[in-house]
Amino acid sequence: MTTLQLKKILINQINDIDDVAFLNEIKSIIDSKSNQQIFKLTAEQRKEINASKRDFRNGNLIAQSEIDKEVAKWANEK
Repeated sequence: MTTLQLKKILINQINDIDDVAFLNEIKSIIDSKSNQQIFKLTAEQRKEINASKRDFRNGNLIAQSEIDKEVAKWANEK
């Protein structure tokens, strides 16, 4: 079965469904797989993302294992 054939079958089946809750679930699944999701970020979120990108480019990184050690150390101090 080709992609086009499968899409036509799904469209026909969806057209026969009147259960709003079920259709909303289908929509959620489709939305989660959509390549065209657009996320609207605040100015602060864009600023944080850009700062993170700069840190990465500049090598300002900490290995997860080092973070785990620090967290374990802090947990043991309390």
